[in-house]
Amino acid sequence: MATARLSAQRIVIVGAGPAGIRCAETLLAAGLKPILIDENRRDGGQIYRRQPEGFTRDYATLYGTEAAKAKNLHQSFDRLRGQIDYRPDTLVWNLTPGQLCCVSQGKHSTVDYDALILCTGATDRLMPIEGWQLAGTYSLGGAQIALKSQAVSIGHRVLFMGSGPLLYLVASQYVKAGANVVAVLDTSPISKRIAALPKLMARPGLLFTGMKLLAQLYRAKIPVHLGISPLQVQGDAASGVSGVRGRTARGETLTVDCDAVALGYHLRPETQLADLAGCRMRFDEASSQWWLAVDEEGRTSVNGVYAAGDGSKIRGADAAEHAGRLVAMALLEDLQQPVNAGLRDEQRHALAVMDEFRLGLAQAFPWPAAQAKALPDSAIVCRCEMISAGELRRTVSEKGACEVNRAKAFSRVGMGRCQGRYCSQAGAEVIAAAAGVSVQQVGRQRGQAPVKPLSMLTEEVSP
Repeated sequence: MATARLSAQRIVIVGAGPAGIRCAETLLAAGLKPILIDENRRDGGQIYRRQPEGFTRDYATLYGTEAAKAKNLHQSFDRLRGQIDYRPDTLVWNLTPGQLCCVSQGKHSTVDYDALILCTGATDRLMPIEGWQLAGTYSLGGAQIALKSQAVSIGHRVLFMGSGPLLYLVASQYVKAGANVVAVLDTSPISKRIAALPKLMARPGLLFTGMKLLAQLYRAKIPVHLGISPLQVQGDAASGVSGVRGRTARGETLTVDCDAVALGYHLRPETQLADLAGCRMRFDEASSQWWLAVDEEGRTSVNGVYAAGDGSKIRGADAAEHAGRLVAMALLEDLQQPVNAGLRDEQRHALAVMDEFRLGLAQAFPWPAAQAKALPDSAIVCRCEMISAGELRRTVSEKGACEVNRAKAFSRVGMGRCQGRYCSQAGAEVIAAAAGVSVQQVGRQRGQAPVKPLSMLTEEVSP
């Protein structure tokens, strides 16, 4: 990875979540004053998202089992906020070498940098199901934002479906907040979890926390079904979601009435800015998705560009804090400044343990690639452009588009407001199955500016 001589004059961190905050904290302790840019109005990232000013819900209600960690991170940020250049509510929508293009409150500006640390986090990884375009269908992250930011439930009768730790975390947070959770439908079978136990024991405390979340759901008498094959979100365009139909591990049809569904299968890294910077990507076999290629300490293939947290490697909030400290120390070393070798080794060791646990999670809660192959032709893959699985398959058979960006050009899959965040990975699985190739061979959707939609009323700000 690139390690050419750098300047410490302008250090910019993008993202004020666990990785970004710990990175800023470490740089500040070394006598540097970074610029910290965050798209959100308040710090904490997605996992520890702060409630709006004036809201007074206690930490236990808001964050559940993660309350102590959230409070610790928020207190750390409060101590450093006045000592750094913090720019909230600011979207970095593009970058060129040495310069970021930003929008804040409808005004456009540029920010120069000598060193850039991307702590951009992750978003929900979604797999389509027939009917998921109906009103009342949300991602797990969207459901969590509604609860944390606005203290509201996404519906009166909420069903959670998918797989992974976030499924149980958000469901338990809804139960704790008093919402009516009608069921949790998990696509992973119990056999996968048993097989993954040796790797999951790398972090017994976190494994126990996960078991407690499941126990809380059982105590609240929430039906939890494992090994489910999702078939359909039921309802109509006029009234939205009315229920979910699936097939149990025994082959029986299961129908659950609900008026809201929260979907999610682990996370996918936000790599668009790194892609625009020209950073190399790599395919992760365990999770079956493309990640940003970084070295052990967070250096990318581009000199002066670093990355930490879930935006480079999905390992969770605890790992993001360690990675944030470590990437700051990598930058300090590249600036030829002294680094605490003992502290650096602690971060490396912690991340190695968390890597083993990550592999266990991928084994216990596998990405349901076969679900994409089984999608009926009528099922919508791209909700923004309303492109069906059948249309995407015809793009392969009639146009020979077996690469994801070529298929995008012919079908418009991934061209909508989400820019492929919600559909590109599932779309790649549909293409791979139709073409008879691996999903790695299909490739990944390239990042394009603007990385998120901009208002036509955006004003230029003079430097």
